[in-house]
Amino acid sequence: MNEHGPDPVAETVRWLERAVIGLNLCPFAKAVLAKRQIRFVLSHARTPEQLLEELSSELVLLEQTPAEQIDTTLLIHPQVLTDFLDFNDFLDLADEAVALLDLEGEIQIASFHPDYQFAGTAFDDIGNCTNRSPYPTLHLLRESSVERAVAAFPDPDAIIERNLATLETLGAEGWRKLSAWNFSG
Repeated sequence: MNEHGPDPVAETVRWLERAVIGLNLCPFAKAVLAKRQIRFVLSHARTPEQLLEELSSELVLLEQTPAEQIDTTLLIHPQVLTDFLDFNDFLDLADEAVALLDLEGEIQIASFHPDYQFAGTAFDDIGNCTNRSPYPTLHLLRESSVERAVAAFPDPDAIIERNLATLETLGAEGWRKLSAWNFSG
């Protein structure tokens, strides 16, 4: 925490390092982080409309920038869509932005939220933690990068099963300790 409060980008980087990479929830994240090909963007949007504008700009920037420079973008938006149901509803607009910019098949959006809940699960189901992040976050991914990563992984369907087993072993208390994102140690 700094004198102005938590640093959402720093906390998101810690989440990426400790949970996503540390628990190997995404076996593809380590390489792009090590190569500094992840763009972390802190949104100052306070309305869904402002966020949609920022998202559209980031989609265009990602599409126009070589993957060697920016392979993926995390758009962190701590001041808007903090309610998960509102966030979930916004994802339709995010997908529409991809379509309107003619980026379908080129860029996809993954979603992360502190209160992420998969359909048909209880809020406290440990499996929801695969998509829980310190702040609401839209993850912009190049389809070509996803396809290369999946092709290089021997059994991509096993990732989900392994993630659930990892989280079940960790348990709710272990996740709570791990997810102290402003942890300084």
